[in-house]
Amino acid sequence: MNKEDLAFRTTGMLSQDEKQQIMDLWNHEYPAKLAYNNLAAFERYIGGLEKPIHILVRSDDQIAGWGTKFSRDQARWFVLILSSSIHGQGIGSVIMDRLKNYESQLHGWVIDHNRDVKVNGKPYTSPLNFYLKHGFEVVPDQRLELPALSAVKISWIK
Repeated sequence: MNKEDLAFRTTGMLSQDEKQQIMDLWNHEYPAKLAYNNLAAFERYIGGLEKPIHILVRSDDQIAGWGTKFSRDQARWFVLILSSSIHGQGIGSVIMDRLKNYESQLHGWVIDHNRDVKVNGKPYTSPLNFYLKHGFEVVPDQRLELPALSAVKISWIK
């Protein structure tokens, strides 16, 4: 996939097809233990995001990347997922810059180890270095240790 073949769209609402494609992307790129079993469960997650702004990256009418920022606990948070097929092309940086637009800070949870595997059996590689390169810092003593997720909190302040 070439960067020139991609289309970016920003929206506050997602269609049913977009939700399905984002869930499929999530299930393919994130660790298997974070996968959603059905669209209804994923819609509950999406529906729980307060004041979301979604950035979709499409190639041939398929979503190859999704970034979203939303409010939680009086702060702005984000999620970013890219198809492995577009890694290393600067597209994640474009989405990250767009997520930072109009924000003074962003927070997220990031897996900071390489012990997980994807649904396809391939290893999940931590994106922590990507976020550090984009000005995020690890928040000391802020971890999620759940059965399905071990992650560190990261924050970016303008």
